Amino acid sequence: MMNKGGGSGGGIAGSGGGSGPTAAAAAAALQKQKALLQRVESDITSVVDNFTQIVNVARVSDPPMKNSQESFMMEMRASRMVQAADSILKLVSELKQTAIFSGFASLNDHVEQRIAEFDQEAENTIRLLARIADDASASLKELESHYYSSAQRLDI
Repeated sequence: MMNKGGGSGGGIAGSGGGSGPTAAAAAAALQKQKALLQRVESDITSVVDNFTQIVNVARVSDPPMKNSQESFMMEMRASRMVQAADSILKLVSELKQTAIFSGFASLNDHVEQRIAEFDQEAENTIRLLARIADDASASLKELESHYYSSAQRLDI
């Protein structure tokens, strides 16, 4: 049978006593995880139970009427197995989409962080260039004053 002890090990880190949107998102993610685990558990249990019933019904018996009833039971159980397997496949697809979109979300967070870093670096560069321009302007004024007050200028 299935191990039912996996419900507490895969929780969200830090989903304790916080408040705000992060705590709400963590609580929603934990709730969704529990719902998905219950869904997987019920679907797999359904597949196993229906397979067991198909094997039990598959015994050949003598009366033709009983064989047709068993055939119908096998078809019904097989149909239920297909439905449960389809549900599991949909769950896998949903998990893949969640993984892809959460990957995009973390990628977007990283991009936003890098944009903020580059904006800060641009501000620092602009301040540095402004300081260099002020220093160059002051140096140029000093050189102009020396030039215009020098004796060499008067000699020309």
